[in-house]
Amino acid sequence: MKLHVLVDDRACDGFSAEHGLSVYVELDGMRVLFDTGNTGLFIENARKLGLDVADVDVAVISHGHDDHGGGIRAFLEANDHATVYLNTHAFEPHYTKRKSGEVLYNGLDEELRRSRRVALVSERLDIADRLTVFSNVTGFRLPSLSNNKLLVPQGDGYRQDPFRHEQSLVIRDGGRLVLLAGCSHRGIVNIMDAAMEMTGAPLDAVVGGFHLSNPRDGGSEPGETIDAIAEYFLSLPTEYWTCHCTGMTAFQMLRERLGDKIHYAAAGTTIEV
Repeated sequence: MKLHVLVDDRACDGFSAEHGLSVYVELDGMRVLFDTGNTGLFIENARKLGLDVADVDVAVISHGHDDHGGGIRAFLEANDHATVYLNTHAFEPHYTKRKSGEVLYNGLDEELRRSRRVALVSERLDIADRLTVFSNVTGFRLPSLSNNKLLVPQGDGYRQDPFRHEQSLVIRDGGRLVLLAGCSHRGIVNIMDAAMEMTGAPLDAVVGGFHLSNPRDGGSEPGETIDAIAEYFLSLPTEYWTCHCTGMTAFQMLRERLGDKIHYAAAGTTIEV
């Protein structure tokens, strides 16, 4: 299995970066796109890796924020057949609160809900026996404080987003289990627990953002939170590739504890599992 990072906040030499995430997965006989970043940049970076998004068979969008699904329309134009799977709540309005107090829309283009190639998933969907999309995460350990800045409408105001729209992807290939998590708003520990309970086995690799930083102000989660997550990671025979909303400060702290068990996956990175 190969996973190619097409979009991240950082980029390898020769590639471009933007705030967002997109990963292209090559399996034997199947191509999967996980998230599309904020624009069509993922297509450009894919070409630089010798990949064509027109070959993608299945697309999965992790949640209803524009830095993960802003490129859906570009994908639908570049690929004429793949189904795009989103959670049933993904097209609901979502907002982010800036440090200044300004509230901005950061949801998806609601017109895309009507596309015949968009499919909505409730709690779980198995695709071709190799992919499982799931959102039924119930744990609440080690939540991100940055979630407090992410909102949904309530009456005449807003409330904190409960992230009903967030889903993750488990891939089975050659006896290996890989978890892709977009932003881990429900907490990476809780998402991993749910994935392992569902599969009945430890994960070989976890790829994605762990939401340990706030991109609006550059701050990081408390050291004790990151340390507790590191302890959890160390307790498992899993390799970690993180990026995007994890943030470099948190990544360096995790790297100090985990060593070569964790890696940064900037745009242009290819991961072999």
